[in-house]
Amino acid sequence: MSTFGQVLKEVGEFGLFQKTLLVALCIPSIFPAYDVSSQVFTGMSFPHHCNTDWILERAPNLTKEKQRNLTIPVDKDGRFEKCTMFTPVDLDWETIEAYGLNSTTGCISGWDYEVQQGVSNILTEFNLVCDKSGLIEASQSIYMAGVLVGSLAFGAISDRFGRRFGILLSVVILLLCGVSTAFSPNIYVYMILKFLSGTGVVIMNTFVMVVEWTDPSKTALCTMSIMSFFSVGQMILPGIAYLTTNWRILQLVLFSPLVIVLLTMFCFLPESARWLMSQGMRKKAQKELQRAAKINKRSVPGDLLDKINVETSPSRKNMTDIFRISYLRTRTLILALNWFGATFLFYGLSLNIGSFGLNIYLTQLIFGFIEIPANLAGLTLIQHFGRRICQAGFLFFGGVSCLVAIAVPKDLPVVVTVIAMLGKFAATAACSTVHVYTAELYPTDLRHSGVGFNSMCARVAGILSPLVRILEVYHYSVPMVVYGIIPMAAGGLCLLLPETLNVEFQEIAVIKIPENGQLKDHCCNQGTEKKS
Repeated sequence: MSTFGQVLKEVGEFGLFQKTLLVALCIPSIFPAYDVSSQVFTGMSFPHHCNTDWILERAPNLTKEKQRNLTIPVDKDGRFEKCTMFTPVDLDWETIEAYGLNSTTGCISGWDYEVQQGVSNILTEFNLVCDKSGLIEASQSIYMAGVLVGSLAFGAISDRFGRRFGILLSVVILLLCGVSTAFSPNIYVYMILKFLSGTGVVIMNTFVMVVEWTDPSKTALCTMSIMSFFSVGQMILPGIAYLTTNWRILQLVLFSPLVIVLLTMFCFLPESARWLMSQGMRKKAQKELQRAAKINKRSVPGDLLDKINVETSPSRKNMTDIFRISYLRTRTLILALNWFGATFLFYGLSLNIGSFGLNIYLTQLIFGFIEIPANLAGLTLIQHFGRRICQAGFLFFGGVSCLVAIAVPKDLPVVVTVIAMLGKFAATAACSTVHVYTAELYPTDLRHSGVGFNSMCARVAGILSPLVRILEVYHYSVPMVVYGIIPMAAGGLCLLLPETLNVEFQEIAVIKIPENGQLKDHCCNQGTEKKS
């Protein structure tokens, strides 16, 4: 009898079929980068102060400079207040000029923003300043909450209805919500749509599909390739944002191309044969394998496909089984902290690029570019030294970078940016590696549920990461200390996990109830034998 790995060898472990599938699944992985980071530009802060045009009724020819001097108070550093103005009075111009104004109030007539003609973003359009300034960070956290819900939901959806259905549904959600966001009438509708957009976890679905169609020796390559296209999206984004100054048009430009992607994938995307077989759908699995063999130009004996022996699950699994089975429970808890730590570090640096002192478009481009060599370096290292030690090293190095950055004076923005870039390098490698590692540590019938739960933990980190910046009120260094310590702790626990380099995938995890009634577990094709 043949295992799936043996049959895949006959079909072609990484032939034209798998390469085409990988390229096809890399393309939609560009768009989540837009969804994650576009608010860096659509929520960009501009200098602002209260609108005081009421005084122009008394003196229509007043210059902007004199208008500000008369109607806006200054702070202790001599700068105009952003959220306070002198209270309007019903006096003639001569009296106001002679005696000035004393009492102050909030911005009762809105704000004026120092922006170029035609520039518009959510901050200027929805007036997200002063008492509403926290809504920008809140909307980013709400988006991450959507990704959390999507990670949890799609883990179950893909394990229940298939990888193809999960991928198509996630692309549909990203398309509809990404485009609809451009028509938001207010910040609250915008946040609801960002939440829904976040539920379309495209990358989580795509990388599981391609991993299940390839040999374990190619798992890292395929996963890193998909993650690298996320980085490509990070690099493309600042160029599009620089050329598109209206945030609504930017949303349409970024997400409308998903229509073409969706139609193409609907017509040509296969189902995972490995998943079909784990669900007992042997005929459909054989059909997909024959299709792959034909594209790979392999001549596969018919009796070989008839002898596929992948044990099917005796009962339908769900996400709770990753906690009921003891060895999966241990792996899940450690991996959860690893996903949390890697993502916490990644977004802690990515969403704070405006605070490093350089041009925001240039910094975003650099941060996107650094992810490409980070993924390549990560791929090379984990193939030579294994997943476990590399994941621990990436997390530790990234955490140390955050702590070192605190010691650099603020008047050296280039040095701070370089150190932050090294931290982003490590965070990217850690995020990519943990995707590879997680897929290899779970059996096929629970793989997507395991990835989904751990991805959910990563989204908790994404929710909390922007909010950590609030701790700056106590000391400017507190956020970077938090960003540094958590991934270092996660890296230490990672050393307790088993190594999976070139180990055959597990297929089925089974809970056995022996005669004494005590629960024990085992898995079919546990993956203890090394691949040659």
